[in-house]
Amino acid sequence: MEKPAIKPTNPCFSSGPCAKRPGWSVDSLKNVMAGRSHRAAPAKAQIEDAVNRQKALLGIPDDYLVGIVPGSDTGAFELALWNVIGSNPNGTDVLVWEAFSGDWCKDVEGQLKPDNLRVFKSAYGHIPDLSQVNSDHDVVFVWNGTTSGVRVPDGEWIAADRKGLTICDATSAVFAMDLPWEKLDIVTWSWQKALGSEAAHGMLVLSPRAVDRICNYKPKWPLPKLFRIKKGDAINAEIFKGATINTPSMLAVADCLDALDWVESVGGLEGTIARTNRNFSVLKDWVVRTDWAALLPASEKIASTTSVCLKVVDEWFESLGGDEKAAFIKSMTKLIDKDGAAYDIASYRDAPAGLRIWCGATVESSDLEKLLPWLEWAFATAKSQTLQQQAA
Repeated sequence: MEKPAIKPTNPCFSSGPCAKRPGWSVDSLKNVMAGRSHRAAPAKAQIEDAVNRQKALLGIPDDYLVGIVPGSDTGAFELALWNVIGSNPNGTDVLVWEAFSGDWCKDVEGQLKPDNLRVFKSAYGHIPDLSQVNSDHDVVFVWNGTTSGVRVPDGEWIAADRKGLTICDATSAVFAMDLPWEKLDIVTWSWQKALGSEAAHGMLVLSPRAVDRICNYKPKWPLPKLFRIKKGDAINAEIFKGATINTPSMLAVADCLDALDWVESVGGLEGTIARTNRNFSVLKDWVVRTDWAALLPASEKIASTTSVCLKVVDEWFESLGGDEKAAFIKSMTKLIDKDGAAYDIASYRDAPAGLRIWCGATVESSDLEKLLPWLEWAFATAKSQTLQQQAA
């Protein structure tokens, strides 16, 4: 098969850190507060602006608290877990269907050990039966499984009159999917996903119910400074007004503000969701026309529109062993990477061997269209090379 002649303008299809917004350059960060204290008035104003604009663009309720915390989404979600798990005497439900939800389960099950813990697990490509969730329990889950390409279909399974808290890792869903904020009590994400901004800073959202729970709960374990969001028995309100727990990168803050400028320029949340859905359609429609690739999720209803995971359904590929499948995908993606047509599109290391292509709003549909012939060429070329090696 002849190698394609046209490459994507931007070959970055990684699922984190994700592609920068179209037209981005370092020169975009002209307003960075380099060399300034994050506590200085103009620097603190930028931090507060980054928080307030995200809250407004996402339609987060006015009485919810939003703040920046250390450690990207991982830091934000760990902070949430260590501040509330064990506070609900009714119990805790954890939903697991991919790598990161598995990591959160390990912390809850192996470190925090709440009473009345229930864990619901599904294999890659599937999702637990959401009707099993007890609304009186706290529930820990990811909205979008970044490593499996599986998302919860909606928020209908979350009871409006729930007694438990919903603790949601939404890092590859925020700014790409419409979230029912009134049904979410603790939500986290990072700038490096759908915003295409820089990593290391996490966003933490607390509903009034979550704030009340945190204020009235004293964990059995000590909390390091990076996880402390209370002063005495009250929430440290300053964290949600531009004062951060530790020193943030003002360069990253400037980049986040640039990304938010771009979000506003494409129509806000409605615009970024539309761009994401359009990108997903490019891959979905291609899969229908292709005899060797399919979506990893068991149904389109639960298929992610951002971290789109593909499996190889070619009969020859399916006859290979696990290590052989991984080696084939590596050789396939290496061919595309070598020509600079696409970077970082292999599936997550713990996921089934396949492809994972970011389709968030910062990716252009035209680049995805240009990528498709490269996928066809790389598959055919890698298969031919592998067959020759097997025959030798």
